[in-house]
Amino acid sequence: MSYGTKPKVLHPSVAPNKIGLYERDYEGAMSTLCAGCGHDSVTSAIVRALYELAIEPHTVAKFSGIGCSSKTPTYFLSTAHGVNSLHGRMPSIATGAGAANRDLHLIGISGDGDSLSIGLGQFCHAARRNLNMLYVLMNNGVYGLTKGQFSASADVGSKRKKGEANKFNPIDPAQLAISLGASFVARSFSGDKQQLIPLIKAGMLHKGFAFLDVISPCVTFNDHETSTKSYMHTRENRQEVVHMDFIQPAGEISASFDAGAVQRVTLHDGTPILLKKADADYNPSDPTVAQSYIREHQLKGQIVTGLLYMEETDEDMHTLADTVDMPLIDIPYHKLSPGAEALRKLQESFR
Repeated sequence: MSYGTKPKVLHPSVAPNKIGLYERDYEGAMSTLCAGCGHDSVTSAIVRALYELAIEPHTVAKFSGIGCSSKTPTYFLSTAHGVNSLHGRMPSIATGAGAANRDLHLIGISGDGDSLSIGLGQFCHAARRNLNMLYVLMNNGVYGLTKGQFSASADVGSKRKKGEANKFNPIDPAQLAISLGASFVARSFSGDKQQLIPLIKAGMLHKGFAFLDVISPCVTFNDHETSTKSYMHTRENRQEVVHMDFIQPAGEISASFDAGAVQRVTLHDGTPILLKKADADYNPSDPTVAQSYIREHQLKGQIVTGLLYMEETDEDMHTLADTVDMPLIDIPYHKLSPGAEALRKLQESFR
C-alpha cells in the first residue's frame, strides 16, 4: 500500500503531448489499493489514454460511487472536476452534470457491486438515455471494501473468501448494456494495456454512452476462513497487541495476445480464466450478433474482449431531450431568471 503525493520529476527524454502536457500531468494521488490490484492497471491505462488524446484536464468531470473501484478517480487527473457520490448513485450525478454542461468530458468509474447490485437501476437508465460519457466498470466479482462477498457478476461455482461456491447466475454487464441500448460496448482485461488503452480512447471520443467492462483481478480475497493461514484463524488463536492487517504484495497480471486467440490467465488466488479476444473480422455493428457471440464463447468458458458493439448513428441524450446548445453555466442570469412577469405568463398558460 502506498500513499502521499507523487514527486514531479521528469526524465529528459520524456516529451509533452500536443497541448504541452506530460503524462505526469494526468496523474493524481498515490494509490492506497493493494499492491498488484488490477484497478491500478486500469488507472494507468486511463492516464495514458487521456495523455495521448491531449484532453485538457479541466474539461473532464470524473464520477464514482462506493467501492475499491470508486477510489480510483483520486489517482488520475488531480486537476479535473470530481464527485464521489453515494453507493450506486453515480450515474444520476453524471447525468445531471452532463445535462448542465455538454462541453464536459464525463468519465464514470464504478465496480460490479456499485453498478450491478445497488446501482443496477441507475446504470440501466444512464445506458438507455445514451448519456454522452465513458462508463468504466472494474469487474472482479467481489465486494472488496466489505471483505470479499460475491458480487452479482461472480460466476456460478466460483469461490471467494469464505470458500463456498457461488450458486447464482451472474449478470453479464456487456450483454445488459447492449440490450439497454448503449451505443458503444466493449470489454477488456486490466493487464492487456495494448487493447485497453485504444478502447478507452475510442470510448472517450464516442458520442453517446460508451460502456467498458474491465476484468480486474482482486489480489486480496483468497484467504478463506477455514484455512489455518487466514487472518481470521490467526486472530482467534493469538493474543494481539496491535490489531493490523498485512496483504502480501503481488505483481501486476499482464496479458498480450492476438485477435481471435484465447489466452489462459491465472489470477492471484490461483483461479484460471480464459480470455477470448474478438476475431479480426468480427463485426460489432449488429446487437443480436454481438450478444450471440458473447454467449457462444461464454458457454465455452471464455470471456470475450474487444469492441463488442457500437452504433454511431444513435442520438445522444442532448439530441433526444432537445437541450440548449449552451452549457447552463454560460447562460446569462437574465435568461435563466427572466423575472416575475415571465413566471406569471407561464402559469397562465397552464390554466
